[in-house]
Amino acid sequence: MSSQRGPVPDSANPDVVLVGGGIMSATLAALIGTVAPQWDVTVFESAADIAGESSGPWNNAGTGHAALCELNYTPAGSDGRVDPAKAVRINEQFQVSRQFWAHLVRDGVTGSPKDFITPVPHVSFVTGEDGRRYMRARHEALAAQPLFDGLEYTDDAARLEGWIPLMMAGRDRGQVVAATRSAAGTDVNFGALTRLLLDDAAERGVAVHCNQRVQDLERETDGRWRVTVQDTRTGERRSVRARFVFVGAGGGALPLLQRAGIPEISGFGGFPVSGKFLRTRSPELVSAHQAKVYGQAAVGAPPMSVPHLDLRLVDGDHSLMFGPYAGFSPKFLKAGSVWDLPGSVRPDNLGSMLGVARTNVPLTAYLVRELLQSPSARLGTLASFVPTAEEHDWEMVTAGQRVQVIKRDPATGRGVLQFGTELVVGGNGTVAGLLGASPGASTAVSAMLDLLERCFPDRMPAWRPALREAIPSYGRSLSADPALCAQVREDTMQLLELNG
Repeated sequence: MSSQRGPVPDSANPDVVLVGGGIMSATLAALIGTVAPQWDVTVFESAADIAGESSGPWNNAGTGHAALCELNYTPAGSDGRVDPAKAVRINEQFQVSRQFWAHLVRDGVTGSPKDFITPVPHVSFVTGEDGRRYMRARHEALAAQPLFDGLEYTDDAARLEGWIPLMMAGRDRGQVVAATRSAAGTDVNFGALTRLLLDDAAERGVAVHCNQRVQDLERETDGRWRVTVQDTRTGERRSVRARFVFVGAGGGALPLLQRAGIPEISGFGGFPVSGKFLRTRSPELVSAHQAKVYGQAAVGAPPMSVPHLDLRLVDGDHSLMFGPYAGFSPKFLKAGSVWDLPGSVRPDNLGSMLGVARTNVPLTAYLVRELLQSPSARLGTLASFVPTAEEHDWEMVTAGQRVQVIKRDPATGRGVLQFGTELVVGGNGTVAGLLGASPGASTAVSAMLDLLERCFPDRMPAWRPALREAIPSYGRSLSADPALCAQVREDTMQLLELNG
């Protein structure tokens, strides 16, 4: 890509510094290019290239989280009724991302959408009578929502053989099975999308510096932020002064926000989890599984453990990934340090982290079990999805490092483990950072729109027309407007070439 790889000038005074060369910074750069193209923007990435951590295609499932198949977004109550609220919210956020991507495609920013997004059906799959009862309730709750129009249900094994032949082959014919399927699902290569967005940003004059690790953030008396960066090759340090800083460094965001000294980060901690997947490139297996299929987490297991078998398209090659198998590392990034976790413990978050340790014993037990799993036990988990699975067809790969948010509950004062993302804003809106994991990348546009609204409220009236042009539903609810929902869906499908 056309990034600046030379030294960072000491005299630089950009309007905006974006820390991290992943999908969040790339998305914010694209939005700033839409509403404030005159701003001077600089990106710092610590690695030799961009999109190497959570945005990398092998470091996430690429589902394009739209809650079409993820069962943990549709919990059932004690009466068996399924609450669709979280699924609707996440799907709406993904539709915002799709609209913005379609706008960029229309403007020629990203080239062919096939470079980063392809249609792939999304399927939810359960077994047993309890599972079937839940799946019926889930379908009933979601089918009434405009955003989930076209969601199909079946508990007929013969029909499922057409939907997911690899998963039905060799399965006990007497087993109760049920599933929903949405043809509106996608596979998203967030690494490719990040590259496209930052390539375009660089052509517009955004300075994208790789091999530059941000070491410190310090607010000066005039309100600007002094951003200290170190060249990872030479060790040389330089500083720039910026009006606004966004820390989109994945797991590296928490330590930097702590160094910034903003009171808003007080009480926050992070719990790192390493994910592993079994991957196959067998043409026979791939051709028999043209879908992304999510199941249910085991009783007592955390949401991060939901098993899924995903069709992936990366750099023109099809493969399947099954997992996740959790691992543990104290690193906050794959390329991080073993001192990341202990170094993040501060007096202000020690109570939160100890509280989470006390109240999440099942999570600890789950991680220990995962770490002690033998290869045959891992194959057994895969066999619950693919009964005919053979070990020689699959290889184990390590995915991205995830840092789950730990925060203090204002009501109880205790620490809680949060499965999601959290935007932290400080310095009177002059610095912000994104913490957390899934659904993350899929909702990047909504997250960065939230950032613009919270950090630049005085500029939003002037920016809204451009944002509405780029995102037709901006400021409106698709779930509450079936006509607008149908129109937006059709337009984005055509522009993103998802009708095939």
